[in-house]
This record gives sequence, structure tokens and C-alpha cells, in this order.
Amino acid sequence: MGTRFKQTLQDRRKGELALSDFADYVERQQAKTRAKQPISTSGNHGASSAAAAPVAESEEHAELDILDQLGLSDAPNQINLKEWLLDTSENAPETLQQIAGLVRSRIDEDHGETLFDLGLLDSGESMGFTKEQWDLALARIIEAASTIKAAVKVLLTFNVGGPEEAQSKHGGDKDKSSHGKLLIRQTPSTAEEVIETRIAVVGNVDAGKSTMLGVLVKGNLDDGRGKARVNLFRHKHEIESGRTSSVGMEIMGFDTHGDVVSSNVPGRKLTWGEIGTRSAKVITFTDLAGHEKYLRTTVFGLLSSAPNYCLLMVAANNGLIGMSKEHLGIALALNVPVMVVITKIDICPPQILEQTITQLTKILKSPGARKIPIFIKTHEETVVTATQFVSQRICPVFQVSNVTGESLDLVRTFLNILPHYGHYDDEAPLEFHINDTFSVPFVGTVVSGVVESGVVHVGDTVLVGPNSLGQFETSGVRSIERKRIPVPACGAGKSASLALKRIRRRDVRKGMVVLPKAETPPKVYREFVAEVLILSHATTIRPKYQAMLHVGPVSQTCAIIDIDREYIRTGDRATVAFRFVQRPEFMTVGQRILFREGRTKGLGIVKSLGYEAGSLGKQVSSDADETKDQEKGKEKAEERGPQTTTSTVKEQNVTVANGKAK
Repeated sequence: MGTRFKQTLQDRRKGELALSDFADYVERQQAKTRAKQPISTSGNHGASSAAAAPVAESEEHAELDILDQLGLSDAPNQINLKEWLLDTSENAPETLQQIAGLVRSRIDEDHGETLFDLGLLDSGESMGFTKEQWDLALARIIEAASTIKAAVKVLLTFNVGGPEEAQSKHGGDKDKSSHGKLLIRQTPSTAEEVIETRIAVVGNVDAGKSTMLGVLVKGNLDDGRGKARVNLFRHKHEIESGRTSSVGMEIMGFDTHGDVVSSNVPGRKLTWGEIGTRSAKVITFTDLAGHEKYLRTTVFGLLSSAPNYCLLMVAANNGLIGMSKEHLGIALALNVPVMVVITKIDICPPQILEQTITQLTKILKSPGARKIPIFIKTHEETVVTATQFVSQRICPVFQVSNVTGESLDLVRTFLNILPHYGHYDDEAPLEFHINDTFSVPFVGTVVSGVVESGVVHVGDTVLVGPNSLGQFETSGVRSIERKRIPVPACGAGKSASLALKRIRRRDVRKGMVVLPKAETPPKVYREFVAEVLILSHATTIRPKYQAMLHVGPVSQTCAIIDIDREYIRTGDRATVAFRFVQRPEFMTVGQRILFREGRTKGLGIVKSLGYEAGSLGKQVSSDADETKDQEKGKEKAEERGPQTTTSTVKEQNVTVANGKAK
């Protein structure tokens, strides 16, 4: 399959160095695909490229999105905001409605909650509020929010006083005006309106992932011997060994005021249904395995759960070792924002902790990751970093102890403020990816997964597939549950469980999709073309090379059938044609792929579906013709040199052999 050659350190690092750039490139390509989709349906092909250009441009400057998040855009309805907030005249009820309309639009834009900078102008400059004026503006905002069934929580204040007052002076000693940051969150009228954020928890074995989740979710501290993690395990052997081997799920709820939803009775654990009905925002944690032998399960869990964020756990006394780097690389490849939690700081000597922090900083700042680590130790730093986390270059780092409870309140505050991240389209056709299957007594076949696009309703007629022959079966949606709460419908970007009619569990598998019923059956593909980056491989990769390929919830062995050059090595970017070995799958252009053989070998993006033999070989054949012409010229010019002639003949034979192989 490959020719072994001795790699230098520089060659081995080529793939790592190119990782961040390639991930950004994939993000821009996906943005172009999203921009083209609504326009292509209308038939206006000329505008599609024009619409794609500004989207791609904005993706390159994701750091500037914070201006929109903080309400610093040049919208005309914010010009008179200061007058509206301080209005005490007879027109006060009218301006109150205008404030409510502004808050409503901001909440709708930010998917159910919004961050509001009270006391700042559109340009970010201070409005010059005194303490009395700030109190009046805050009361007006709270009154306006109550009219649209939303709650206001004061996160941070400057020159106001109180428990939320910032310790450091914002803007120096010159700025004496009062201003602050508010979190305005909608009260959900039904369970389907609850805000959902999915976080994948990764890290090396014994980093404290399950223990951390047990402490966060249950509210009780750990005893240092694994007491907190027992409730998260799904199998008996996990409890005995203390190691997670499956994809575990836990949820954590916050109410409209930002408080953690927990039981009033000490020691009692709330059910998922109780948490879901009492919460306005739910954080879904995917607890993944840290051991190397469970890497396939971890990669499947990372891709199939479609996480909005990734939480990397690092043990203070071990550092970033083992699978931690592998998990970090996968998160960077998926372009998921990463936050780091350093655990076990209560048993770690100070000098070892310092070494861990130095190593972590070095890796995060490396050209492959290009992250800016921000070590959070105060409430003010937590709020400021969480509001700026829309920038993927920022990587917050917490140092916690699950035994003493140190800094755990900062982690909870951060999770509460965490903004929505992701691109989902409710208007597109339904596409539901199945990542687990169940057979429930008196209900029938149940599938769980994530709604990638569109909306699914109870009673919809759907297609489930593809099976081993590439065919879809017709079924119906009997009922839908979100966090074990029955709902009538589920929109894009949310996880749910569907009970299906007229289909047996053995006919459903992980990696299938649920699509709407249509006149023409959906197309499935055994072959596709992707642009890939090779992260690490000891030898050269040529056609017929096989590896395990992951595309969303799909995990299947794939063979390379064609490359746009003779071979590819570590750090190379190439266009490659793949073929599924077992069965065809349903795929879409723009999906991220990740293939591995043991450790991760490469990542890429699907460029086209289907493959015609020779379509990638045009560039190769022209290069080969140029090589032959050059060799003929060398032969004529150097006929007298016997050694040169012999080497030229050898080169010709190699070219012919490669031509035959192609």
C-alpha cells in the first residue's frame, strides 16, 4: 500500500501545522454551501456566487461577530435607545413597547436569550449614565422584558456597586459612568422552546471527566474515590474499573434567572423530565471514553452528537498526555470551540501544576491550534470571556477541584452564559441523523439523533434508510420526545428521540437518516470525492489504501480508489475519491469527513457525490506526458552517457509501470 521512508521531525509536524488552516478552509466552504442552498431552489444561479462571497468573507473574521452579539451594530432602531431607557414623560409606555420590541428581536436572533450591554452606545462608547440613571434604565429593561415573558439577570456592573460589581476598573480611572452586562432569557412556553446546548466532554483516561460531570449535574462534591461518577456509568464493568467505555449522556438545567435547576431535597436526583420542564436552558453533556481502545466509540460520539462546544479535561498531575492530544486534534478538525478544565488541583504539587499550564499554553498557541488561552480565576473574567466566546480563537481555561469545589461556581456561571453556536436551517427539508436505536416495550422501535435541518412533526410520513441495498423504508412518526418530555415537533439543531411505526429495530442502524416522504426516492452513494488533509501517516498513501471513515453518525471502512496525484504523504492536501466497502450511504456536499487507521490519519470535506473513472487523473496524465517529453529530451541530449542512459530507462520503466497501474 505504501513505501516506507524515514520521516524527519519537520515532516511529522506538517500535518499538525496545517490543521488550523484547513479547518478554517472547510468552515468557509460550508458557509458557501449554506449560502447557495436557498438560492439554488429559486433558480437564480447568478446570485448564488455573489451571496456566497460575503458569507465566506464574514467567516474569516468570526472575531467581529461579537459586535452583533453585544448589540453594537448600526441598526437604526438603537439610535434613540438612551432616550427610551431614560424616558419618564407621558410617552413612557410607547417607548417601553419600543424597548420590548428591540429586546424581542435580539432574543429571536440569538435563539432564546441575548446578552445586553446596558449603558453603552452603538459604537461601544459609554452613555454616561449616573448611578440613578442606570437604576432607572435597568428598571425599564426589566419591565420591558416582563411584557414579553423574559427575565433579566445582571451579570456584571461597573461603577454601580453590589455583588456583581467588577473588581478591575473598565476603561481606567477616566470612565466614571455606570454600565453593565445583562443576560435576558425568554421563558419557554413549551418544552420544544427550551434552549439546548450540546457539549462533548473529552480527555485522557483518568482525567476526571465522569467525576466532573457528576459533581456539576448532581451538585454534591466528590469524595476523592469515585463517588460522584458512579451515577453516570451505563455498564457494570464501568463501575468496577472506573473507566467509561460507552457514550454517556447527562443534562444540566438553568432557569430563566440563571440558577441551576436542582432538587430541594438533599441527595435526591431530579429526573430528566423534571429538569426539562423547570429549565429555560439545558446543557447536554456527552461523556466520552478516554482510553485508547475505545477511540472508535469516542470519535463516533464526537461526530454523531454534533456538539456545539468541546470540553477538554486535563489532569493537573498528568498534563496533556495520551489521548488528550488526539481528542484536541479531532475537536480542532471539526472546528468546534474548545474550553479546557484542569482537574485535581487539590492533590497536585505547585511545580507540577506549573509544568502542566506551560505545556497546555504551548500546545494551544502552536500553529496547528492557534488558540489564545485565557486562564479564568474571577467572576469578572468568567463573564467577559463567556460573552466573547463567539470568537473561536479564544480558549478559556479553568482550574478546578471536584473534592474541595474550588472554581466550580465559575464553570457553572460560564455554562449559563454560553452563547448559542451553530448553523441550522428550519426552512430546509427534514434531515434527521440516527445515532442510536432502541426497542421500547409497548412503544416499538425508537431512534435518537440530531435534526440537522428542517422540522419533524408527530404523524409525519418519513423514509428511513438506506439499508444494505441502498433502499429506504416508509415509516411514520408515532411520537417525539426531547429530554424524555413528549413534544409535538422538533426543529433543526435539536436532539430528539422518534418512535417509528411499521419498522423493526433490526432494520434500523446507527448512521441511517430519516427523510421526508417524496415522489422520487433519495439518492445514496457508494463513491464520493473529497478534499483531504493528511495529518499523520508513516508511509505514502496510494489508491487501494483502506481506513475507517467517519461522516457524521456514519462509521464504515472506506477504500481510496483515485488520487489527483501519484501518492500523498503527511501534511499533503489532495482531492481523493473514496468508495464505501460495505454499503452505500446517504451523504450531502459540504459534510466533514474524518478517516483513521488506529489514530486519526486525515480529515476533509465532501466536494462531490458519485465518481467517474479518470475524472481525477487528468492532471496526473498531463504531468506524466510532460515527464515523458522531458525524458525524451534528456535521452537525445545525453545519449553518450551510459550511466545517465541507464537511469533514464529506469525512470521510463517506472513511469510506464505507474501508467499501467493507473
